[in-house]
Amino acid sequence: MLVKKMLNGIMMKEITIKELADRYDVSTRTIQSKIKKLGYEWDSKESIYRYVGEEPEPVDVDFSTLISKNSKMPAEQKLATSQVAASTSYVDESESTSTSSSKASTVDAIDLLLQSPKDRSKRVYRGFYFDNDVLSIIDRVPKSYKSELVNEALRKVFKEKGLLN
Repeated sequence: MLVKKMLNGIMMKEITIKELADRYDVSTRTIQSKIKKLGYEWDSKESIYRYVGEEPEPVDVDFSTLISKNSKMPAEQKLATSQVAASTSYVDESESTSTSSSKASTVDAIDLLLQSPKDRSKRVYRGFYFDNDVLSIIDRVPKSYKSELVNEALRKVFKEKGLLN
């Protein structure tokens, strides 16, 4: 897809950064950084990308050529992403019980939602008040995935307490 067509699609809300990330099998942050490296900045007031680069505007560049094969998600993250409602996915169980330096050996559903949210199930709405420190973390994920993050965080705690199977 040409950069011109892709940016117009984003600005016209025909395609999202998330859909592009899924298409190219990379993170949304990768897509955003590639657009920025091309010389574009997002103008949130007008909801458009503005070209601020010094070179001629790269509108006829094929965006897929900018996505390298090395920028894909790690295999263990793909595995955990494919697991529906998995609480924890161990990369290496022997590492997970050894030292505190191996904390990064687990990828749980909360980590995945903070990186790449998944589809939502049917829910019942309830309103709750949050403390600012907790809310700042929830606000990091896209609006449509906040409920999923809260559900996964609570599910993890409730399982640890033996309240859920």
